[in-house]
Amino acid sequence: MDGRKAAAGPVLLKAPAAALCVCGDKKKAESPYPVILKGTPEEAGIREEALSFISDIIETDIKNGFTSAQLAVIRNGRLVYENAWGRTNSFHKDGTPDTDSAPVTTDTLYDLASVTKMFSVNYALQKLFTDGKVCLDAKITEFLGEVFVTETMENKKLPGTGLETLKAWKAGLTIRDLLCHEGGLPASPRCQAPYIYKPTLADGETYEANPLYVGCGADEATRQAVIKMIMKTPPDYEPGTKTVYSDLDYIILGLIVEKITGQGLDAYLKENFFEPMGLTRITYRPLDNGFSKDDCAATELNGNTRDGLIPINGFRRDTIQGEVHDEMAYYCMAGVSGHAGLFSNAGDLAKLASVMLSGGYGENRFFSREAIDIFTAPKSEREAEWGLGWWRQGGNMRTKYFGPQAGPGTIGHQGWTGTLVMIDPEKNLVIAYLTNKINSPVTDNKADGNKFNGNWYTSASPGFVPRILYVGMDSDEDISGQLLDLAKNMAAESLKLLPEGVSAESDHPAARNARSKKQVFEKMAGQAGK
Repeated sequence: MDGRKAAAGPVLLKAPAAALCVCGDKKKAESPYPVILKGTPEEAGIREEALSFISDIIETDIKNGFTSAQLAVIRNGRLVYENAWGRTNSFHKDGTPDTDSAPVTTDTLYDLASVTKMFSVNYALQKLFTDGKVCLDAKITEFLGEVFVTETMENKKLPGTGLETLKAWKAGLTIRDLLCHEGGLPASPRCQAPYIYKPTLADGETYEANPLYVGCGADEATRQAVIKMIMKTPPDYEPGTKTVYSDLDYIILGLIVEKITGQGLDAYLKENFFEPMGLTRITYRPLDNGFSKDDCAATELNGNTRDGLIPINGFRRDTIQGEVHDEMAYYCMAGVSGHAGLFSNAGDLAKLASVMLSGGYGENRFFSREAIDIFTAPKSEREAEWGLGWWRQGGNMRTKYFGPQAGPGTIGHQGWTGTLVMIDPEKNLVIAYLTNKINSPVTDNKADGNKFNGNWYTSASPGFVPRILYVGMDSDEDISGQLLDLAKNMAAESLKLLPEGVSAESDHPAARNARSKKQVFEKMAGQAGK
């Protein structure tokens, strides 16, 4: 019996018969699609008071140590709100504030991190599916060759699993498996890291060597060497038995798009989406495509070292600005990858995201209705929070990102650098909220190198934006009391988030955030005369 087919994995919902293989159609658009025009919050049913509350939170957080943010909102086919706060680089390398850095504008580009996955690979595959050029159940070997199987290495993490079983698992993998993040592959091969990093080592302990290490060349030669190593990468678990969010899935899917189209992923997206839509502020590798560092919001202050905690030779040590932060994307994929690497401002990103509501833009048809439905449907009855790649609200499974009021069909994705896109078809609403929260010192680089000061602020938790935005939407009722209560609750909740032993008067970023929420509440209470 085929072990993979017998696995107790998720049961896929029944899709339309035409969706079980390739199955997109090639019909021409019969009429132009919506083009995003300027509008006002009022005509879109969005309350100015809610937008002012969001702005107050971000502004006050920045005054108390947060980095920067950008927000664009599209409703009913209109761009009804754009704003930007903060500076492109908030701190010097030593953690002191950088007050000379250029201010963020609505044109500033942000490193989208994993938001890239949806607007590079997913968009490409959805279009290729629509055009009848790809089958979601096609095997990965059809595109990458049998080397994807034959070169597979043993996996010491699975000592009881023989090499032939690992090869059989990989031989059965399909595009759909990787879109579902259940293909068995690791989260990342970390080909840029010579050893498996741990924050602390016991006496006499050394770092474990990374068998998938290639190097940090950040060039095309390294990219080709990494692709060969990806072919060798063994599964970490039996495909179909669980969901493991994986960058490697999307690196491979990006390579498949390149194989199908005969173009680099960046060139394909530019030619098929960005240029037809007139988007001028979205790109891979911005410094090689007409943008300067000051056009981009900076990310990590001391390269990829977590303020010196990770001393890997070859890693960047200067503040990263205009280059993708993600280590695999930068060092191993020459800045262009399916899992990370896109930069954009919120306005262009929101326009691009709006295509998921209609399938096209102006005279350009990108996705069939069938493609949109298949990619955004729950991938299984038990995991309604996942589509094919897309994050879904499902049964309020993504409220941290989409807020509690978003409809169950809301889709989107989050990025590690501090970015979010959400699309609520029920409300005809698109939100692109971008921050560079990791452009801040590491809170305690002896304990957790991934806990940056910026993470502690409300502005770093993207769900607060839709949570406020939905208040009073499409209603003429007075919402001042609701917003005041929400401000009061946020101030109280911020105190509960203080780490043990940290006082509200301290300089810890959690305490700064608590003071920020108190200041916002006091301002609102004063305006309300309470």
